Amino acid sequence: MTIRAVVWDVDDTLFDYTGADRAAMCAHLAAEGLLDGHASVVDALERWREATEFHWARFSAGEVSFEGQRLDRVRLFLGRELTDAEAEDWFRRYKTHYETAWALFPDVLPVLDALAATHRHAVLSNSSLTVQDHKLRTLGVHDRFEVILCAAELGVSKPEAGAFLAACEALGLPP
Repeated sequence: MTIRAVVWDVDDTLFDYTGADRAAMCAHLAAEGLLDGHASVVDALERWREATEFHWARFSAGEVSFEGQRLDRVRLFLGRELTDAEAEDWFRRYKTHYETAWALFPDVLPVLDALAATHRHAVLSNSSLTVQDHKLRTLGVHDRFEVILCAAELGVSKPEAGAFLAACEALGLPP
């Protein structure tokens, strides 16, 4: 069987999510005056990573909404109760730093260009279409993909077969 399409992930595949997240959190903690509340910057970054992984797993399992996992990870990271509005405001301020740090990996454009003539391209992400659509547009690669699918809208996350089958169906290709 000939491979006719490549289905790409976004975060830490096309886009340096980890680097952007770390740079953003460092800038955000400094701006919020929160660096003194941790043993070190490394400790703060590890706490944020753990909060993110814990609540992302809850979202992936369908236990909480995409928006809910964001609010819950802010509360866990800060270690205190916050209203939804307070948690949303804190996350919004973090997100400003995060978007400033966005960058494609250096090999992404050359690889997309090299495969453009022979392979169709789609995105399959465990995130939200609103988030990934904005990210791909901001990074200047949105129009390189025929299809963009995300778990929040599909109702199924990778690595479940249903996510990949949805991508094949959207491309009109057999799995």
